Amino acid sequence: MLKKVLIANRGEIALRIMRGCRDMGIRTVAVYSTVDRDLKHVRLADEAVCIGPAPSAESYLNIPALIAAAEITDTDAIHPGYGFLAENADFAERVESSGFKFIGPSAKVIRLMGDKVSAIREMRAAGVPCVPGSDGPLDDNHQRNLSLARDIGYPVIIKAAGGGGGRGMRVVENESELNESIAMTRGEAQAAFGNPVVYMEKFLGAPRHIEFQVLMDEHGNAIHLGERDCSMQRRHQKVVEEAPAPGITPEVRTEIGKRCIEACKRIGYRGAGTFEFLYQNGEFYFIEMNTRVQVEHPVTEMVTGIDIIKEQLLIAEGRELRHQQSDISINGHAFECRINAEDPETFMPSPGPINQYHAPGGLGVRVDTHIYNGYIVPPNYDSMIAKLVVSGNSRESAIARMRGALSEVFVDGIKTNIPLHERIFRDSAFNSGGTDIHYLEQMLDS
Repeated sequence: MLKKVLIANRGEIALRIMRGCRDMGIRTVAVYSTVDRDLKHVRLADEAVCIGPAPSAESYLNIPALIAAAEITDTDAIHPGYGFLAENADFAERVESSGFKFIGPSAKVIRLMGDKVSAIREMRAAGVPCVPGSDGPLDDNHQRNLSLARDIGYPVIIKAAGGGGGRGMRVVENESELNESIAMTRGEAQAAFGNPVVYMEKFLGAPRHIEFQVLMDEHGNAIHLGERDCSMQRRHQKVVEEAPAPGITPEVRTEIGKRCIEACKRIGYRGAGTFEFLYQNGEFYFIEMNTRVQVEHPVTEMVTGIDIIKEQLLIAEGRELRHQQSDISINGHAFECRINAEDPETFMPSPGPINQYHAPGGLGVRVDTHIYNGYIVPPNYDSMIAKLVVSGNSRESAIARMRGALSEVFVDGIKTNIPLHERIFRDSAFNSGGTDIHYLEQMLDS
C-alpha cells in the first residue's frame, strides 16, 4: 500500500494527482521551484519541498533534487504527471534504483517506446497498423533511400527516432529534396534530442489524430478505455480534444482497442498509456505511444466513469485491475478545451497576475486548474492554466454545454485563448465532426 507519494510536477496535473491520492488516503509531497511556492497544490499538500530556482533544468528536470526530496520526506513512490521527466527512462530507472516506486512503466519500456523506430517494430509485431515506411533507420546509402521513397510513394516524411511534440520532422515532395532533407533532419534530431537516427514514412495529407487510452497491471491484465479525437491542433499542439471520436463505430473501436491491448502485453506495459494514430480514409496508422497520463485524460474519464489517476495509483500498489473490458462502456460525449495564458490573436504568452477568476459551473462541467484570484502566472513554463471539460448525452448537447461554459469563464489581468475556443465551437465544420489535423490552422489563416 502506498502511504506517501511525491508529485514530480506542477500546475493543474500536480493538483489532479494530489486529489487522487487524497481520495485514497495517501499523503502527498509537493515539490516546487522558487517561483511556484504559491501554487495551490503546494499549499494543500501534506509536505512541500523547494527543489531549485525557476529554470526547469534546475528544478523540475533536476533528477538529483527530486530524488533527494523523496529521500528526506520518506516517500514511497513518485508520480511524474506529464511533461518534464514523465517519459525520461533515466529518471524512471533512478527512481526505482533509489528504492522508490515509479508510477508508470519500467525504464526499459519507456526507452523501447520512446524510440520511434523500435516502437514501430514492436507495433508491427503485435499487429497494430502502422504507416508504410522504411521499417527501420535510414543509413547513408542515397540510392537505397531513393528506392525506399519510390516504393512508399511521395510525399514522404522524414522523422527523428527520438522526436516528439511535432519536432524533428520534414516533409519531402520529390526526389530532388530527399538527400538534403534527410541530412537536415539528422542534424536537427542530434541537436534537439541527442539522437541523429531518422526514419521515413508515407506522408498522409489530411489525417485525423485519434488515440486510444489503455491501462495494464503487473499481472498481465490490460483494458482499453476507448478513443479520443485530438485533431484540432495548432503547430502540432492539441487545442481541443473529445471522446469518443466522431465516426468511429463500436466494431472498429473494439478491433483497434484489442490490438492495443495485445501490444501492451507484448512489451510488458504497466500503468496508463496512450496509443496515438493517424486516421485517414477509414484506416488507422500508429505513430507513437505516450507512456504516461495524457493532458486530455479527463474526456475519457467523463465518458467511462473511470478515474485514470486512481487506477495508476492502484496499479503502482501492485493490485490487479478492478475492471474487465466487458465492464467498460462509452456513455455520452465529452470535450476538453486547453485554456492558455496567451494572446488569442498572436499566441504570444501572457504571464502576469490574475486579478479575478470565475469558473463556470453546472451539470456536466469540470474545470481542472491551479489558478485563483491573485495568482501570478510565471513566464517560465507552459502557458496552459486550465482545462475546461464538459460532457453531455450527445455530441450536440456537449457542444452546447461547452459554448455556455466558455461564456461563463472570467479571467482578468492576463490574456487567454478563450476567444479562440469560442470561435472553434461556432465553426460549422468542427460542429459537424471529423475535421483533420490541418483544419484549425487553415481556419486561422482564412
